[in-house]
Amino acid sequence: MGFFLEKLAHFFLPPQCYCCGDFLEEGQRGICPDCLSGVHWIETPFCTICGTPFLSPETGNHACGACLKKEKYFIEARALGYYEGSLQEAIHRWKYEGKVHLTSLLGQWMAEGLDHYWGPSRFDLLIPVPLHVQRLRERGFNQALLLVKELTRRTGIPYGKRILRKNRPTSPQVSLSGPEREKEIKGAFFVVENEKLEEKSILLVDDVYTTGATANECSRVLLAAGAGSVDALTLARTVMRS
Repeated sequence: MGFFLEKLAHFFLPPQCYCCGDFLEEGQRGICPDCLSGVHWIETPFCTICGTPFLSPETGNHACGACLKKEKYFIEARALGYYEGSLQEAIHRWKYEGKVHLTSLLGQWMAEGLDHYWGPSRFDLLIPVPLHVQRLRERGFNQALLLVKELTRRTGIPYGKRILRKNRPTSPQVSLSGPEREKEIKGAFFVVENEKLEEKSILLVDDVYTTGATANECSRVLLAAGAGSVDALTLARTVMRS
């Protein structure tokens, strides 16, 4: 009923900014210009593997120290923007307040990012990072699956909804250190229908990249089940900047 009333309000009332809630001017949709200017997009230079941005623009793209020290199972991980400002606000409204109409805009940004970093011809299959059934019941939807469905609609790349699954709940990653995250997430995912992964080029999709522990563990499991390669794309990443 709540979703129906929200759609009804969108029909009769002028569209509102997804972030601040102000009414948009005629012809505007999604996010108002002020909030859009508050999205901090990630630009080069960054790590060629995990996508971590570098502070100095003179460094150029190269593998960061963390990736050189510990090999990643994915080939490349990329995020569209920093998890702060208007992008963080939009993700919070979408993910925790049930503003599912945001999916179209966020999916459009993801499709543009996919095309910018790789191009759709690189991938055979899209895989969402799964939620444990307990968290899925609490939230009512898997935000990564919503993004994947929107990406499929825009790119034509098929997706696997139930190939990768989560077998136990894990603690919120934001509350854990890097080593703790790796330990917590180890063994939390498994694959069914392995034959659908055979030698496939996979794009793993999620909303936020923090330390990469989840993306790395999912990639490890997918490769062990027969995938040919795995890359990762997220809306945002948490990055410490000075």
